[in-house]
Amino acid sequence: MKNKFIYIAIIAAGFASCEPEFENGVDANYSSGEADFTSYVAIGNSLTAGYMDGTVSRVGQTYSYPNLLAQQFALVGGGAFTQPSFAEDVNNLGGIQGLTGTRLVINASVGGVQPIAGSPTITLTPQAMAYNNMGVPGAKSFHLLAPGYGSAANLLLGRANPYFVRHATSSSATIIGDAMTKNPTFFTNWIGANDVLAYATSGGTMPDNPLTTTVDESQMAANDHNSTGNVNPATYGPNDITNSNAYASVYSNIINTLTNGGAKGVVCTIPSVTSIPYFTTVPYAPLTAQSIGKGVAPAGSDTATQIAAGTAAINQLNTQLYGPLDAIFTALGEPNRMNPLSATSANPILIFDVDAADRSAQITGALSGTLGVPTATAFGMIFGKARQATAADLVVLTASSVIGSTNTAAPAAINKNGISYPMANKWVLTATEKAKVASATNAFNASIRSIAATKNLAVADMNAIMNQLVTGLRIETGQVYTANYFSGSATEGLVLFSLDGVHPNARGYAVITNEIIKVINAHYKSNLPLHNPSYFPGINIVGSN
Repeated sequence: MKNKFIYIAIIAAGFASCEPEFENGVDANYSSGEADFTSYVAIGNSLTAGYMDGTVSRVGQTYSYPNLLAQQFALVGGGAFTQPSFAEDVNNLGGIQGLTGTRLVINASVGGVQPIAGSPTITLTPQAMAYNNMGVPGAKSFHLLAPGYGSAANLLLGRANPYFVRHATSSSATIIGDAMTKNPTFFTNWIGANDVLAYATSGGTMPDNPLTTTVDESQMAANDHNSTGNVNPATYGPNDITNSNAYASVYSNIINTLTNGGAKGVVCTIPSVTSIPYFTTVPYAPLTAQSIGKGVAPAGSDTATQIAAGTAAINQLNTQLYGPLDAIFTALGEPNRMNPLSATSANPILIFDVDAADRSAQITGALSGTLGVPTATAFGMIFGKARQATAADLVVLTASSVIGSTNTAAPAAINKNGISYPMANKWVLTATEKAKVASATNAFNASIRSIAATKNLAVADMNAIMNQLVTGLRIETGQVYTANYFSGSATEGLVLFSLDGVHPNARGYAVITNEIIKVINAHYKSNLPLHNPSYFPGINIVGSN
């Protein structure tokens, strides 16, 4: 999986009762307090790098929160702040040649999200230079300490990162090692989200196709190394959850290295996945008579025709599929695992759940008399671990284009994803998988707080902040932002997320920056001004593509 996802955070819910102080260039009372911003270094992953709309682009990088912090630090003696060069990105398309696509935009002429037209111009030409912004998209905690993570030779082996390859000072360099060549006096460290997020965005990683994949329960369990006790990251798959003890050890190493010369800084906790649009935009129950009818009615049919076609399809599905399976599951003590579809209300999608009780044998036995042994056996394989989604499940953003599409690996009579054929595991984060994510996140955050306390470092609690986003957050100007992801023109200006559903847009980065500034001001007795988020661009819309 391309490493492109990472959590974002927004702002604290509390706000000062007095008028907020935004940077105006004339206030002589600005001060660094107990902090020294002479050499500021930022450690992290895609959020730190300025990733948005699915990539890092030349202009997008300028809105990285470290760059926005450095602008305020400069008002109180902060030194020069450098970021990896994206000068090659002449048309601001983002992406890396042969490896990643261009940035996402809303094409107003068709009303949809698309990669911007064109090909990436960014190459892997080595810059061999350490920068103040050492955020590397896709990096997990242990990658910061890994020699060779910036080696071009290791890319094909899956042991290197193209973003770090572009600027690593040598093939054996480490991210933390290159960062320390800047002799930091102050740092920010936001690392660890990918240690759990990669598992979540992949829907619990595996397996996908019940007809062609044998479910290995032990391998599924091994994706969460907290359950196996495996503390060796060298043995992890790309989407596995890092063992919490391994994370604590790595995080302690990173903080000890960063503070070895006396540097002070801010560390950020890891937010929960449940508040970001990547997991909250697509409903678990999107199937209506009209939506099902669109897939069977002639192209260009009117609404009434689509509803009629969908109602007929629902009746047939209930008779031939949902009804028989519901009867089998009910007889086995699972009456709500599968219910007949309704023609008048929204219905949940059909999903493959690796943690569901395997009813393959019972389905095969019950249907052999009516369908014949070969067909009944196939039904048992396909639906043995199937169930309808519930409100406890999270359907990932990218599943929106898959629901209702044709599954070419399925029998023709039951080949509609989420309707007559179970959605693959990668498209849904189930309640069981969510619990694993929450457990790891809590453990990681406990380590972050504990280790920061030993060094008297400031902590920006992004987890608490993100949890408040669901009900709406009020910033210093009085503006309220919510997690309502692109619900129409009325809310376009209130969205802090970029089009990938995980990373912030420029306005979101400004709000993140303000949260960290408030923590710095409180912990280090500094007096730094805030940015005004309304001055920053929001959703990326083009007239045509």
